[in-house]
Amino acid sequence: NHKSKSKYEEIARGILARTAEASKNFDYLNIKTQLMSAYRHYDASYNYNYNPEFDPRRELVGDDYSNAREIGYGNNKVYYGEHSSHGTHVAGIVAADASNDVGAKGICQSCDIMSIRNVPDGDERDKDVANGIRYAVDNGAKIVNMSFGKGYSHNAEVVKEAIQYAASKGVLLVHAAGNSNQNNDISDNFPNDFNNITDNWIEVGASSWMKKPKVFAEFSNYGLEEVDIFAPGVDIYSTTPEGQYEAFNGTSMASPVVAGVAGYVWSYYPTLTAAQLKQILVESAVEIKGRSRLPGSKKKTKACKISKYGSEVNLPAALRLAEKMTTGQ
Repeated sequence: NHKSKSKYEEIARGILARTAEASKNFDYLNIKTQLMSAYRHYDASYNYNYNPEFDPRRELVGDDYSNAREIGYGNNKVYYGEHSSHGTHVAGIVAADASNDVGAKGICQSCDIMSIRNVPDGDERDKDVANGIRYAVDNGAKIVNMSFGKGYSHNAEVVKEAIQYAASKGVLLVHAAGNSNQNNDISDNFPNDFNNITDNWIEVGASSWMKKPKVFAEFSNYGLEEVDIFAPGVDIYSTTPEGQYEAFNGTSMASPVVAGVAGYVWSYYPTLTAAQLKQILVESAVEIKGRSRLPGSKKKTKACKISKYGSEVNLPAALRLAEKMTTGQ
């Protein structure tokens, strides 16, 4: 009520006043900013994230939650202003115009982007993932980048079938390993390759631009069995909506680096299969030598102990291996 609110405001002011007296360097504006940020975070969690009654998807997407094999729902809108920053940034890493000397330069200038919004707002369902993959495959995509993930899968079978469908059509799938600095070998992270059911899936962890002992991005997930290779994912400068550019961090940025390299190589060597392209990318990746801090820990480890190939994607090396594989020279 109003009285209790006023009481707590007086207490807070008293604490701030006493703190200010104790230090001439007290930064009230910074404290206020942090408190307001915390308030917005918990207010959103209470009213939206953890509120079972809040379901804007019902109106915007219009699907039947109980039907995991439903198709034909949703709409054709992929741009939502600032809420499209993540996807726009990912797309720019792959294919931003490198000829205009403006902003960021994408890796693969011959790549076309097919924009599919299968994550409404961080709440993708398994059927969204499956339908997104199938839509991309059926409409001509050769590489599907997936910069999203979650720790729980309710209908994993439909995703598994979609992955197998993509493999049958010769489509390469590239997926971000996640940003929880967890070991994906022992902690669930979806979607995944279901214990290598196909040979068209690459799982990507994030490396940083820094030298040892900070080679691995501190947030990156990892796993000797679940993560294939690493790619740059720290301070990645790319496109954002309305002609802007920003630097983002995340395995969401590392994954399109690999997808972009894959597209670049495939554009020069189009006879390669998806399985061969994966082989080229992982086998040509440059070894990450020495010991660096395990993500989320001060403990040091080797890349070969937290990923299958212990290496970082490398475009020139991939091109050389592709040439050798296709010509025998």
